[in-house]
Amino acid sequence: MVHYGMSKAAQLSVSRGLAQHCAGTGVTVNAVLPGPTSTEGVGDFFAKLAADQGVDLAEAERRFFAQARPTSLLRRFIEPSEVAALVAYVCSPRSSATNGAALRVEGGILSSIC
Repeated sequence: MVHYGMSKAAQLSVSRGLAQHCAGTGVTVNAVLPGPTSTEGVGDFFAKLAADQGVDLAEAERRFFAQARPTSLLRRFIEPSEVAALVAYVCSPRSSATNGAALRVEGGILSSIC
């Protein structure tokens, strides 16, 4: 998935560059990086996958995290409201010192600390 990696690298580079451009203005720029999120499209995909496998939706999700995303600490899909909570924080005055950051809301899938 080279194209995906390139788009994420571009997102991080552009957001950091914009943050540097806005330095000292009070404008903050950050990148929000969500992980596997329970969207309508994901729900439709997993409903079909579960039916094809002859299992219920919960079992299809369990298998996905066991096999395809074993590093997930959350071991479930992220709710859109959980992503929105981070976005709401970043848009608030409370985040004034959060600038030029890559903010992960991915359920602990990535094991790096950077």
